[in-house]
Amino acid sequence: MPVRVGVIGAGWIGKEHIRRLTDTVTGARVTAVTDLDAARAEEAAAPAGARVLPDGAAVIGADDVDAVLVTSWGPTHAEHVLNAVAAGKPVFCEKPLATTAEDCLRIVEAETALGRRLVQVGFMRRYDAGYRQMKQVIGAGRIGEPLIVHCAHRNPTVPASYTSAMAALDTAVHEVDVLRWLLDDEIVSTQVVTPRATGKRFAHLRDPQIMLFETAKGVRIDLEVFVNCRYGYDIQCEAVGEEGLVRLPDPASVGVRTAGQHSTEVLADWTVRFADAFDTEFREWISGVAAGTGPTGPSAWDGYAATVITSATVEALESGRVVATDLKPRPALYGGTA
Repeated sequence: MPVRVGVIGAGWIGKEHIRRLTDTVTGARVTAVTDLDAARAEEAAAPAGARVLPDGAAVIGADDVDAVLVTSWGPTHAEHVLNAVAAGKPVFCEKPLATTAEDCLRIVEAETALGRRLVQVGFMRRYDAGYRQMKQVIGAGRIGEPLIVHCAHRNPTVPASYTSAMAALDTAVHEVDVLRWLLDDEIVSTQVVTPRATGKRFAHLRDPQIMLFETAKGVRIDLEVFVNCRYGYDIQCEAVGEEGLVRLPDPASVGVRTAGQHSTEVLADWTVRFADAFDTEFREWISGVAAGTGPTGPSAWDGYAATVITSATVEALESGRVVATDLKPRPALYGGTA
């Protein structure tokens, strides 16, 4: 029997995941969809042959829903995830897990009280082949103990609605999660430096930003977030260790020699860059749900940590200070000792 998935939120990413679960991932079937816009829900549900339900509670409570996918507006995430946990149903929540640390902790506490993991957060970079190769190299000790990590997250452009705080909350959040995972280490402080601003930005936006993180083991991380770089979507990561370094590979692309130049393509957006990672993420999630072993990907604790760290980074941007992250003790359910 396929895993029957109910989807809460039928915006662009919700529709993409419905397509993915219907056309790409085996062993899954979308059976129910809801959205505040009923017409949008109908449009998203039709290709999957799913029915439309009035709200998230109805999706979570439906007898033909085994697992829940939350792709609604960020401030609604906590409510839907908590309801899914209370119903004992596995729930995949696109980032953020919740928009406040307090709501994230409510989810962590609910899951801890249950005594087993049901929640997975949609940080897809852990499923990218290049990042997974980096994880293997670092974990095997091939570069020795990591000392420094250099990163860049560049977008060609962003709309006028994009704010300076979103550089941390919406953009750097992916690096925050993947670096915690790559290093198996926690970020304990954050700082933001703003160099000369690009003239290609909207006037209200501070861009680029350089974010400086320190981990519990003393690793220093510098992250350039440049969301109006113009030339393409470019993700870079290099970890420097005591005995070597490991660098994230660029996406495979043919080399073209013409008119006295040698060139390779730079991708235009994240949907192409991480398409395979999204597919792998959902294959592994569905596999875990089907096997009854629960999620193995980014946890509710990872969602909490990301929210705390990115919120501290916004505070660092606004204050000009180094800001401690002050994470709570990690519960044993997530590998901690608390």
